[in-house]
Amino acid sequence: MTNQTALHLPAGNLADFIENTLEKYAEKPAFSCLGQTLSFAEIDAKSRALAAYFQQLPNLSQGDRVVVQLPNLIQYPIAVYGALRAGLVIVNTNPLYTPREMAHQFKDSGAKAIIILDDLLSKLEEIKAQTDIETVISTKATDLLTNDLSDASSGYVSFNQILSNFANQELASRQAVSSDDDSVLQYTGGTTGVSKGACLSHKNLIANAEQSAERLEGNCLEGEEIFVCPLPLYHIYAFTVNMVLFFSRGNLNVLIPNPRDLDAFVNAIKPFRFTGFSGINTLFVGLCQHEEFKQLDFSAFKLTISGGTALTSSAVSVWKEVTGCSISEGYGLSETSPVLCLNKPGEEEIGSVGKPLCQTTIELWDENNQATEEGEIVAKGPQVMRGYWNLPEETDKVLVNGFFKTGDVGIRLPSGAIKIVDRLKDLIIVSGFNVYPNEIEDVLSTHPAILEAAVIGEPDEHSGEKVCAYVTLASEITPEQVTSYCREVLTGYKVPKKVVFLKELPKSTVGKILRRELRN
Repeated sequence: MTNQTALHLPAGNLADFIENTLEKYAEKPAFSCLGQTLSFAEIDAKSRALAAYFQQLPNLSQGDRVVVQLPNLIQYPIAVYGALRAGLVIVNTNPLYTPREMAHQFKDSGAKAIIILDDLLSKLEEIKAQTDIETVISTKATDLLTNDLSDASSGYVSFNQILSNFANQELASRQAVSSDDDSVLQYTGGTTGVSKGACLSHKNLIANAEQSAERLEGNCLEGEEIFVCPLPLYHIYAFTVNMVLFFSRGNLNVLIPNPRDLDAFVNAIKPFRFTGFSGINTLFVGLCQHEEFKQLDFSAFKLTISGGTALTSSAVSVWKEVTGCSISEGYGLSETSPVLCLNKPGEEEIGSVGKPLCQTTIELWDENNQATEEGEIVAKGPQVMRGYWNLPEETDKVLVNGFFKTGDVGIRLPSGAIKIVDRLKDLIIVSGFNVYPNEIEDVLSTHPAILEAAVIGEPDEHSGEKVCAYVTLASEITPEQVTSYCREVLTGYKVPKKVVFLKELPKSTVGKILRRELRN
């Protein structure tokens, strides 16, 4: 089934798209964070200065990759827009990553530069020698508030100094950048446990912003909206929705650096008559239990988007009761920029992820890649990636006849909306973050006391799912020692919350560990 609604894409690449937006809405407020708001003109000036700095670096050429490893601060859009305006490719990276996780992504991408939060430099220094990174730009969370021009830590380059030194420098002409060229390497895991870079083109991201805008018609007016952005900008969901879509309509994004701190979160959005909000199930529930959140001014509030993890009917009910706003659940993946389906605001079909976006074809396939009533969700459209970075064989597994195989199982409802039934992959989703069992099993199996390990997800009322490890032992060890070992090399949400010791793991006749038996 294809949504045939016409899609009119702006010509060119993301750099042109960004520059046109910055000029068009120059006087409007663009981003707010930590009590500070910068206009589109100010974002223009600062991102231009950063781009000019990149252009004069002898070791950096158009098409080279630059890592951005920052939380939700105004430095994030400045970094991304500046790099894109210099003709560079963005490598989005989670600030919570351990040195081991950073090393893989930085080496695999071949990134030559990084813009990183000052607090994370010690982790970078552990692994920098294993990478191609030569240019390190560091920034403190408060840099844009203090305009501190002191030298950066460890002799690296100061973000503020760059903005100051290159403030009045014009950009050199960019070489022609095709809409089909890579703009972002968005790393995602896989059933193999190997983190892969999804190559998202300029066209992919612009198309997905325009497709989503068409579905949100009437809820994303030019220059009138104030959107709360608690989801991390390094995640493709917020990257496309906030940094491309809402930004491109001249709207204000209110960035929340740490959504786990609900008191600070509520205080940050209190001054705004916000009109929109993007979040996930656990955040909706948590906020609705916060007394001060319930007292906020919701008189202008009209749009809530949910994605990243399944939305529960109880979350929908309590959110509506507290805020007066319904929730529009959507569905997508890093490989699809990300949105494939989205419920139309005000016409939501709860329990579904909505109908396919315009110019998006969704089919359901059986194991022989034939259309069926219930099967693997496959998608074709202008938002689908061109492939995985330097992994042609992995690309061939998921791109078949122009369709991307999502690994998720779904059905089509009579309305045409898609309902997610189950995951074909063994993916675990913890508070909206993807966790891949193989990666954790690999870490567990390196412990000298552990013989074999199998990891599955189990339901959790706080995070949606929790990571559970089943292991067989070579020598005595406690569950606490296992989790402590994992904590040394894995980001917190990947660390097993439950460890179970077994005499043996369930296996197939050829010796393959059967995770499904553990779930049963």
